[in-house]
Amino acid sequence: MDPFTDGAQWRTSSYTQQQNCVEVADSPGRSAVRDTKHRMQATLHFPSAEWRAFLEEVKRDQL
Repeated sequence: MDPFTDGAQWRTSSYTQQQNCVEVADSPGRSAVRDTKHRMQATLHFPSAEWRAFLEEVKRDQL
């Protein structure tokens, strides 16, 4: 059990057309990511600032 993700409000990208994506949950200072096909498996946790920086790089097509 993960106290951060228990009861978390997960969301998928607005670009997701199928269940072949990741889901993200946010809390103050932290973001968690999980696979939509394997929701009960491990989640990845990142400081929110790092997650935002990653998303900005993806949006600029830098990764």
